[in-house]
Amino acid sequence: MTYFFETYGCQMNIAESAAAEQKFLARGWKRAENPDTADFILINTCSVRATAENRIFGRLGWYTGLKAVRERKPDAKYRSMEVAAEYVKDGAKPIKVAVMGCMAERLMKSLKRDYPVVDFLIGTTAKEHMDDVIDDVESALGFKHQERKVGKDGIVTEDPVYTFSPISAEENAFSTFVPIMQGCNNFCTYCIVPYLRGREVSRPVDEILSELDELKKRGVCEIMLLGQNVNSYHGKMSKDDESGKIVDFPELMQIIADHIKKTDSTIGWVRFDSSHPKDLSDDLIDVIAKNDVLCKHIHLAVQHGSDRILKSMNRHYTKADYLSLVERIRAKIPESSMTTDVMVGFPGETDEDVDELLDLMEKVQFESSFMYYFNPREGTPAASMANQVPMDVKKKRLQRIIDFQLSVTQKEMGKHVGETVKVLADKQSRDNPEEILGKTTRDERVAFKCDPSKIGSFVNVRLTSLNGNTFKGELVE
Repeated sequence: MTYFFETYGCQMNIAESAAAEQKFLARGWKRAENPDTADFILINTCSVRATAENRIFGRLGWYTGLKAVRERKPDAKYRSMEVAAEYVKDGAKPIKVAVMGCMAERLMKSLKRDYPVVDFLIGTTAKEHMDDVIDDVESALGFKHQERKVGKDGIVTEDPVYTFSPISAEENAFSTFVPIMQGCNNFCTYCIVPYLRGREVSRPVDEILSELDELKKRGVCEIMLLGQNVNSYHGKMSKDDESGKIVDFPELMQIIADHIKKTDSTIGWVRFDSSHPKDLSDDLIDVIAKNDVLCKHIHLAVQHGSDRILKSMNRHYTKADYLSLVERIRAKIPESSMTTDVMVGFPGETDEDVDELLDLMEKVQFESSFMYYFNPREGTPAASMANQVPMDVKKKRLQRIIDFQLSVTQKEMGKHVGETVKVLADKQSRDNPEEILGKTTRDERVAFKCDPSKIGSFVNVRLTSLNGNTFKGELVE
């Protein structure tokens, strides 16, 4: 039995796909090299932007054609599906298709109706029932004979509370995600996540540490703590702890740093994402500053620089608040890099608002930014706000922001040419097989010549030049 996963969207989705994969591997399934010959397809979806959903709709159309070929239906179109056609030349080999995640949650009532290719819909709090899905797939494909566990409509029953998986690492990964919380209480007016992921749920500390111990056994050397808003983490020491003791995010980070040191863990770097400016505390800044294992990189999504727009977005901070926070971070962690998310074209935005945003970016000097224009999501307050900005204006404003950021990125990264830094050797370069790609504690990309045996370990590299957003470097023995 073979499976094939397609994962879209955020890092939490990647972690949840990895956790689901563990269940298949435990049952003896194998990962297929491509979807054409897989027995089961899982599409883990994202609804944050319409473009992500449209891409998935397109994939479901493609899978509709693949399913027809695999079942050798009379109307099946074999063009561009030569691999699948060869696979079923001796007889039909049906497949099952599941859609999981935010899009399954948002379109639970219509997705299966509009796309009959979908056999199972698994919402955001139903992934713990993946074993039931596997049982039903094995039965449907003739590998088991038992009573169906999922309803005839293919919709997997939702649990009222999100459950964290014991392990979210991909097989043989040396860098992996560790979910510590999920959901969001912020309700930014443009964001659909709170409606699909629900309210914030924090994972108990002992479960997090238990996962770290398992990752040590696997030789993992870098982790990223995940949550929709990690800074608002408030977890118990254990699931059954009734003492009332609640651990906040700075305390958790210190506990993790101490645990890694005490257990002589293979984990050498700890990162975190996502981080909301209103919740990033001075205590957290202090913890990052004094613990070498905590990476010196902070991604702090500002979204905008106009107080009027920030208020309309329901972000709960001002431009001055954000700049003050950046000043405190740089005072305590001067070596830290800072990156951000920036949105233009929010309803009611003017050219003067964009000037305010550019002024903030000028003052902060972000090393890089994820920049995009407002994309209305059905069901959010911003989607129905007055004074929607025309698309051509959005694109022009976005280009202004991009052009500015590119110049700052070259200047800020260029400051580090000539330094020798610690690098995690990540993977072989596709552009040059003789080179290895790695990243620094500041989350910068580096390309350098190195024996592939070094992949998955820390090395010292001298940064010799800058090519676009990637350093060129030389291995220092």
